[in-house]
Amino acid sequence: QVQLVESGGGLVQAGGSLRLSCAASGRTFSRYGMGWFRQAPGKEREFVAHISWIGGITSYEDSVKGRFTVSRDYAKNTMYLQMNSLKPEDTAVYYCAIRNPSGSVTLEEGYDYWGQGTQVTVSS
Repeated sequence: QVQLVESGGGLVQAGGSLRLSCAASGRTFSRYGMGWFRQAPGKEREFVAHISWIGGITSYEDSVKGRFTVSRDYAKNTMYLQMNSLKPEDTAVYYCAIRNPSGSVTLEEGYDYWGQGTQVTVSS
C-alpha cells in the first residue's frame, strides 16, 4: 500500500525557515514526478512546487520562487521542501503528492497519491 508521510511543519516567525520532508513507502517512486501543494484556511488547495524524476527539473508557483527549494533523495524515497524567508501568507497545510506520468504538474487532478499534510504557521 502506498503511503506518503509529511513532517517538518511547525510554528515559525516571519523571515524564518522550515524544511518539510515527504517520505514515500509501499513502492519506489524514482520514476515519478512529485509535488507539493498547500491549502490555507478558507481557500482551495494550490500548487507550490514540483520536481521531475528525470534530471530533477523543478518548477514553482510564482509567490515562492526564490524562497522555496524542492529536492529529492532517490535512495531514501524522500522529497524535501526547503522554505526560507517565510511570510504569514505561507501559512497553510502542506501536502506532498506523486504525479501521474501523464498528469498536469500544477493541478491536483494530475496527482494520484497524497500525504495527510503538515501544518505550517508563520507568525508576523
